[in-house]
Amino acid sequence: MGSRVRVWLNRTYAENVFFMDQLRNNPQHRAVEIHATHGDADSPVLAAADTAEPEPEGLSPRAYVEYALDMCARRSVDVFVPVLHQDAIVAQRAEFAAAGTALLAPPAEAVAVFHDKAVAYQAVEAVGIPVPPWYRVRTVEELITAVEELEAAGQRACFKPAAGAGGVGFRVITRSPFSLMHLTGFPSAYVPLDLVVEALRTAEEPVDWLVMPHLGQPEVSVDCLTGPDGRVRMAIGRTKNGRRRGFTLDDAWIEPARLLAEAFGLHYLSNIQFRMYGDEPVLMDVNTRPAGGLHQIAQCGVNAPWAAVQLALGEETGELVPPFLGPDYTVVAGPRPVRPVSLPAQRTESGVPALPVLPAVPAQATESPSAQPAPIEATAAARPAQTATTAGAAIAPA
Repeated sequence: MGSRVRVWLNRTYAENVFFMDQLRNNPQHRAVEIHATHGDADSPVLAAADTAEPEPEGLSPRAYVEYALDMCARRSVDVFVPVLHQDAIVAQRAEFAAAGTALLAPPAEAVAVFHDKAVAYQAVEAVGIPVPPWYRVRTVEELITAVEELEAAGQRACFKPAAGAGGVGFRVITRSPFSLMHLTGFPSAYVPLDLVVEALRTAEEPVDWLVMPHLGQPEVSVDCLTGPDGRVRMAIGRTKNGRRRGFTLDDAWIEPARLLAEAFGLHYLSNIQFRMYGDEPVLMDVNTRPAGGLHQIAQCGVNAPWAAVQLALGEETGELVPPFLGPDYTVVAGPRPVRPVSLPAQRTESGVPALPVLPAVPAQATESPSAQPAPIEATAAARPAQTATTAGAAIAPA
């Protein structure tokens, strides 16, 4: 069965509770011990881990690297999956290797390219991967010019931060004046142009946005697994069209993802997203980390998290070809436990609620997935078994 593997996930997405489940349910039946850290005491990844502790706040990137190196030494971490401060951490890969820890993340050069979407679009165009029209915007004048040129071409303009993850900061620009229509129902991503212009004119800090046409569906996220030798071992597309989700191995999506992963050395797990610009698939975004929805490809008979850990440990996986493609599905929210606390948050003298400080001790094992949460000394409550990969957890901010 091999020796126990110790894996650390730092501040990450709530959906990675499923990533952790897959590591434990690996096909080699290898023992896996998972440590998790987070700034939110109620993050479900803390409850899902074997040991957990809060992360220090306010650290500079270099100070965070020192904290991470100390953590790896104290916990004898074999594989570290960094999300927070990934760029600073991978820049010191040699220091982690000297401590006996492998980083499950691409090289620093690849992370740097895809940290800035404008730099990324220029780079991928150079290797022949199509991208949508885009404008880098920092001023009101640049915004208006970009919007007018896109509208003149019959496109609806949208914008997002040049650096950022997920859909944070994404908005679609409209010419409709602000009205009660914007105040009924659920909040919308649509925002009137005049309000965006006014916000820019009164902003105390500069913005750095990408303005581009609002791309059409389907959206296809290709999960790639690439070895440190630069060769892709797995590429599976997850399709999204409204609520309906599915899987694809269509070359129209898979081949450009493979090309991109190999050309830029996106080692281990990456996620490459495409949408439609007219009749052509174009690149939308590249994530140099495991996607929050990576666990969904388990419906195709593939355990990508464990294969990535194997590669990080220097073990060859061979090609991961899904034996079948799972049926179409949708994603719904499901409950996950949080760590127990003895008291609710108490107010400090300054009036700011104080978070409880919870010790980093192992979770208590339970006989049944339906067992009650562990006693207060434990850092993680019992983990219910995942009943279906159609159930998802909401993504929490990193």
